[in-house]
Amino acid sequence: MSTTDAGLLSPPPPGFPVPRPSERSEPFWSGAREGRLVLPYCSACGARALRAFAVCPQCTATALAWEESAGRGTLYSWTVVWRPPHPGFVVPYAPAVVTLDEGWWFLSAVVGCAPDQLREGLDLQVEFHPASDDLVLPYFRPVA
Repeated sequence: MSTTDAGLLSPPPPGFPVPRPSERSEPFWSGAREGRLVLPYCSACGARALRAFAVCPQCTATALAWEESAGRGTLYSWTVVWRPPHPGFVVPYAPAVVTLDEGWWFLSAVVGCAPDQLREGLDLQVEFHPASDDLVLPYFRPVA
């Protein structure tokens, strides 16, 4: 991720390592391409999942379903990375755990503010940025 002239965290330019979507996770990636945050849950027991699953980790059902999030939440935890793990990353960037209003915890990165503005409970809203020709990733920006 690069820092703009104003010192704000921003999404990285294309060229950094990106995830490889699977058939099971396709609803998430399709939603992201459409600007929607779509997350997995078990329709049998209601457990929210961190990723698409074949078998629910709570009840062992095979009832994977998808729910659209409003994309609002608060900053739960974060770090600011100053040493890139790969040359495609530009520092600083701020990977973060966001507590979504619907109750999910979501791992992403914060953009649109200076690193020293990050604080627990910061109100955030999702926004989407292209990572490659085929892939769009969700990031979170502070709510004004």
